[in-house]
Amino acid sequence: MEPFVTGQAHTRFAAVRDRLEAFSPRPGWRAWLYEFLLFGFKQGWACLFGGLMLALLLATHLFYPEGAALARYDFLTLAALTIQLGMLALRLETLDEAKVILAFHLVGTVMELFKTAVGSWEYPGDAVLRIGAVPLFSGFMYAAVGSYIARIWRIFDFRFTAYPPRWATLVLAIAVYVNFFAHHWLPDVRIALFAALALVFARTRIWFRVWREDRWMPLLLGWFLVALFIWLAENLGTFAQAWTYPDQRAGWSMVHFGKLGAWYLLMYISFVLVAVVHRPMPRLFAVTIPEKKATSCS
Repeated sequence: MEPFVTGQAHTRFAAVRDRLEAFSPRPGWRAWLYEFLLFGFKQGWACLFGGLMLALLLATHLFYPEGAALARYDFLTLAALTIQLGMLALRLETLDEAKVILAFHLVGTVMELFKTAVGSWEYPGDAVLRIGAVPLFSGFMYAAVGSYIARIWRIFDFRFTAYPPRWATLVLAIAVYVNFFAHHWLPDVRIALFAALALVFARTRIWFRVWREDRWMPLLLGWFLVALFIWLAENLGTFAQAWTYPDQRAGWSMVHFGKLGAWYLLMYISFVLVAVVHRPMPRLFAVTIPEKKATSCS
């Protein structure tokens, strides 16, 4: 059996993380507040790639010059690639996480090619760096999801109880991915897929450590919260006219809430892809770090 491990020496974030986790405010509401703020900081760090991409979408929508020699979509592609290489060079991301991002880029681009061909959504701008009607920056939007999951898995040192067999998770992920394509010709079985997810993962808990104590939530709930966040980010992306749905051609409107279900299923596929690299580890026991005598925040 092994304890939860805190800092990771292979990223620049490790030293910052260790210092923050070593801080000792007084027990009570101060400690609760500090853990809450630390949770937000770590979440923000895990969202670094996605946050930068979203900021680029909004900034180029508002300020990118019309008639520029380099098309906006091509600028976004080159900027996303630069960010990715920079994160590796500065050790803000591990090589394993970069491999996950590449897999997401490939899987996402295949889906984009199909979905744009059948008219599910479209890219209104021009681009030289594209495949068919799909600008290459779009794959980085899927990669942002993969980057977040891979980084948060490491930062919070995920452990699991009652995690189902790996073969079952893979079969279900393949069925979800196939349905994204097949429902255009065959009956949409997403309700059955939701039911299967609920059945297979009903007892699964995800354990994580923000600071000194282990926390947990149902894994199904965790996926929903991330899918909700992605849906909100998608609204910003369509507002920035990075892509548009058919009902947004006449003017921007909120993305239909029903898309949240699609993001939930995509979230599941994303999780399983990351689990290939970060194999789900059982929660055998956790070591509680004793409080150190340090400067009080009072």
